[in-house]
Amino acid sequence: MPAEHIRKIIRDHDDMTNRKFRHDKRVYLGALKYVPHAVYKLLDNMPMRWVKIRNVRVIYHITGAITFVDEISWVIEPVFVVQWGAMWIMMRREKRDRRHFKRMRFPPFDGDEPPLDYADNILDVEPLEAIQLQLDPDEDKAIYEWFYDHKPLTDTKMVNGSTYRRWQLTLPILSTQYGMVNQLLTDLVDDNYLYLFDLKSFFTANAFHVAIPGSPKCEPLVKDINPNDEDWNEFNDMNKIIIRQLIRTMYRIAFPYLYNSYPFKVYLAWYHTANVVFIKTEDPDLPTFYFDPLINRIAHRDTVKSVDAQIDVSTQDYDNEEEEFVLPEEFEPLLTGVPLYTDDTANVIALVWAPRPFNRRSDRTRRALDISLVKSCYLEHCPSEHPVKVRVSYQKLLKCFVLNALHHRKPNPQKKRYLFRSFKSTKFFQSTTLDWVEFGLQVCREGYNMLSLLIHRKNLNCLHLDYNFS
Repeated sequence: MPAEHIRKIIRDHDDMTNRKFRHDKRVYLGALKYVPHAVYKLLDNMPMRWVKIRNVRVIYHITGAITFVDEISWVIEPVFVVQWGAMWIMMRREKRDRRHFKRMRFPPFDGDEPPLDYADNILDVEPLEAIQLQLDPDEDKAIYEWFYDHKPLTDTKMVNGSTYRRWQLTLPILSTQYGMVNQLLTDLVDDNYLYLFDLKSFFTANAFHVAIPGSPKCEPLVKDINPNDEDWNEFNDMNKIIIRQLIRTMYRIAFPYLYNSYPFKVYLAWYHTANVVFIKTEDPDLPTFYFDPLINRIAHRDTVKSVDAQIDVSTQDYDNEEEEFVLPEEFEPLLTGVPLYTDDTANVIALVWAPRPFNRRSDRTRRALDISLVKSCYLEHCPSEHPVKVRVSYQKLLKCFVLNALHHRKPNPQKKRYLFRSFKSTKFFQSTTLDWVEFGLQVCREGYNMLSLLIHRKNLNCLHLDYNFS
């Protein structure tokens, strides 16, 4: 159906007190339970800052009671992260210059002002230019043509097709993207840095109701512990050795069965992992293999390049009758004609040690809401020079992450149901394509009509609902 059809329906149902809509009121009240899902689909398909206009496929009820976005925002994870990395640079510049944006006051609209009509106020207005970082045609030629497309690489062999469910990128694309996203990724490649600051250590600390320095303190995992259940304490010990000295928290977490009287639901983390001698290079002019002063403390110029080893053959117990083995003159070592490294070798080595998702050449696409951009930040130690409010934010994010991981349970297998397929198979739903802004205005208007009808149905005349839902 054309977009004008749903626009006319929404405009006609603006005043639900009209008598001709008395049969539609029941439909509006029944659709109230689907409003959270409509809002979720609205946020799921929100246009990104680098997209100028976002048209979405929607399905709507013929009475205008409810409208849904019939799309899933599948994205290629490394491309999506790099796009936000470029956006981070532009946001820092905008925060410094303040030329396009200023702080907003919420709510931005007056409570007595109804939502704007899209056809009358927004349809003919040219939208502002998208916020995009200027790419270099030579250095970024691997991604220059498609980087800011809505669904990049759709018509190429790197994506499985129109379903947009699997991707496979080339090494030049991955290396170019990895060089643009340093500000959002961690530089840590050695897991020993996170010793006693990993998920298992957080679980153990939560079991003992203690806090690792720099991490939050969660609620006790076991609230009521009977002292009689302890297998050892200072009163039933045979030798009556009582240690009054306090034990450090890190000792209790690192060795839970040694320094705790009642270890319950504890996890043993790795004590040490193999040392990593990889160092990420910042200078692109450096060769692939070189002596880094962080690892090679002895200067390369002081080493002896050749040693003339003189062997006294007369002292060796060889049989003089045997002939000495001599290689032919045309003999050459293996791989003599192959260069030690090429222009892409350094980039490939960097990708081997790169964090997810840049250490993968192929994977499944993910929803944009499921991709975390700042997760690697709060999983590390917060620098002590940061302000208190920043350190508190680190701990709140880390606490939420630990509790979600601690209480996560494997979902029960259920039969998969497709809500929108069921709706589209009936005669009461139609589909069309709308601008994302228009769809958002329609959801606001539909939600207001539903809540107004609910207030009148329950005879809650003392309540007043404004257009800001307050």
